Amino acid sequence: MAGEFVGKYGPWALIAGASEGTGAEFARQLAAEGLNLILIARREGPLAALAQELSATGVDVVTGSIDLAAPDATQRLADVAGDRDVGLLVFNAGADANGVGFLKGDISAWIELATRNCLTVMAACHHFGRKMRERGRGGLLVCGSGVCYAGIPGIGVYGATKAFDLNLMESLWAELKPSGIDVLYLVIGRTDTPAHRAVTEKQGRDWQPETMASAADVARLGLERLPHGPIQNWGLADDEAGWAGISAADRRKRIEAIAASSSFAKKG
Repeated sequence: MAGEFVGKYGPWALIAGASEGTGAEFARQLAAEGLNLILIARREGPLAALAQELSATGVDVVTGSIDLAAPDATQRLADVAGDRDVGLLVFNAGADANGVGFLKGDISAWIELATRNCLTVMAACHHFGRKMRERGRGGLLVCGSGVCYAGIPGIGVYGATKAFDLNLMESLWAELKPSGIDVLYLVIGRTDTPAHRAVTEKQGRDWQPETMASAADVARLGLERLPHGPIQNWGLADDEAGWAGISAADRRKRIEAIAASSSFAKKG
């Protein structure tokens, strides 16, 4: 299976938001599959430690310290990747570290959040997706949140960015499927990560890891479901609506039906 995985998504995977939590678990599991890794995060220390850990497993690892909210973030991603053949993009960055209501937060913080979660995601998928289409294989995996399905007080901008990503990835799934590119929007619930812990503590709430998903399990599910996009809701079967309101299977059928009748599909 490892050889098939590398053949489809290798030889290089780029993980944005790789220094800790779910991103680091994606890196570990991809290294176990034999993919070489391009690890991206802002903090150099944790990134270097993870790179050293994974290099010891026998895969090649390069790192880049990049602020994904910066206007030139995608260009810097491209520069770090260079001419390496990136067959898998995992975009895991994008937590809301503000922990305050919309008007209590500075507008610059919300602009940064929207830039990182929307514009950089879009531009990165465009840059690396084009290269994947040229060779006829690859994968785009973006980590989302259950708030993509409804607005929630206190995290309005965060939820709006996740709704943007949801629609983008569903559309790309339909567009890129004929080109051999798998697309998945992994809708994550409450997960035991350092970023989630920091926001919880900032808001004065109790930390209850026993009620949360593990980062390793979330990453494992994302990689397992990547060929079966466009949506995977954490904790729900493919045909189960549950807290999402509509099942991933029903969303897939709806997108397929719309795509089949659209002028874009008819033009090819």
